[in-house]
Amino acid sequence: MRLDPGQIEVLDDPMAAVLRQKTGAERLAIANGWFLSAQRMLTSHLRTEHPDWSDEQIAREVARRISLGLI
Repeated sequence: MRLDPGQIEVLDDPMAAVLRQKTGAERLAIANGWFLSAQRMLTSHLRTEHPDWSDEQIAREVARRISLGLI
């Protein structure tokens, strides 16, 4: 496994080999699942941290953080 001290997420070599065997569509589906999971977790976190925020405020903050890579 290659470690980069500036990188939080590390994909180990066996998992990288599995992903290389997937079709482009399969890899996109996996990435979409990861994205949706992160979006749900961030939404849940923000609702807990800011119970007074509206659904629109939550959605805007989720979009802001995701677009800036702050998740």
